[in-house]
Amino acid sequence: MSAMLAFAVAALGSAAVLWLLLRMRTRLPLAVPNGRSLHAAPVPRVGGLALWAGFAPAMAWVAADLPGGAAGWLPAFVVIAAVSLADDARGVGVLPRLSVQVACALWGAAWLLRSSFGALPGVSPGVGYLVAVTLVALAIAWSMNLYNFMDGTDGLAGATTLIGFAAMAAGAGDDAPLRIACMAVAGASIPFLALNLPPARIFMGDVGAVPAGFLAAMFGIGGVLRGDWPAWFPVLVFLPFLADSTVTLLRRAVRGERVWEAHRSHYYQRLHQLGAGHSGTLALYAAVTGASSLSALLLRARAPQLGTTALAAWIAVVVILFATIDYHWRRKPSATR
Repeated sequence: MSAMLAFAVAALGSAAVLWLLLRMRTRLPLAVPNGRSLHAAPVPRVGGLALWAGFAPAMAWVAADLPGGAAGWLPAFVVIAAVSLADDARGVGVLPRLSVQVACALWGAAWLLRSSFGALPGVSPGVGYLVAVTLVALAIAWSMNLYNFMDGTDGLAGATTLIGFAAMAAGAGDDAPLRIACMAVAGASIPFLALNLPPARIFMGDVGAVPAGFLAAMFGIGGVLRGDWPAWFPVLVFLPFLADSTVTLLRRAVRGERVWEAHRSHYYQRLHQLGAGHSGTLALYAAVTGASSLSALLLRARAPQLGTTALAAWIAVVVILFATIDYHWRRKPSATR
């Protein structure tokens, strides 16, 4: 299967499942508006099922050759998707949900490092391996959750999935299985994004966002370990997602807030409330993500030695963006925050 064929098959499969989901929309779990949400009417929230239905043919074709091998990522992916679907349908407690995510992250990290550990510079067996697995697992677990945190305004998670996985596919070079898998995820995201653009007719839901975060981390870190790209590459590709969630979590933790509770203090949520709305927020974040991804691809191809410097420059750009949002947020009347 070629990467373009995987892209086309995934798009068609995703479109077919979305058509079925919309026909049975009255029986689907709904995202009901509340004080922390940014939408005004109930919307079906299991659109992620279409993503993974479209991804399935490529998954079956290249599963064994992806980072970590089939045993390393596929069981964890299935478990994460199942628990996330249950959370969409009837709710799953925070502790059980996080426990499953951490266990799956540890499983994926152990398999990712299993074959490449001996080649890691400066890392010795024994305790070093356990430390490496722990750090990689934390990165995977955080990726799952930040992806879910950022799925709160129309089109944002869908656009990032399309841009991010397409960029990883383009950056995979000679790694055909990884390129095929990433192109399949990107292809499957197109029909979903068409229905998730403002005003959204369906949401990705936990069943879409959490597994997408898992794959982004597994493929991103796996590509580093397999030599497909430098460590800065996947970080730069997904930088707006990473930065928004990470900075917001740290700020809430410093303030003593309950970081696990729903809120509307992400920068994209504040931007929305400042008047950008769904369309303006999507346009800005998609533009920044597209630009950072494009620069990552150009640097990987032509000047990889400048990647770390470019990442630092892009972090400065994002910090300025966040500071601007903060400035206008502080000037906003407290009654309308």
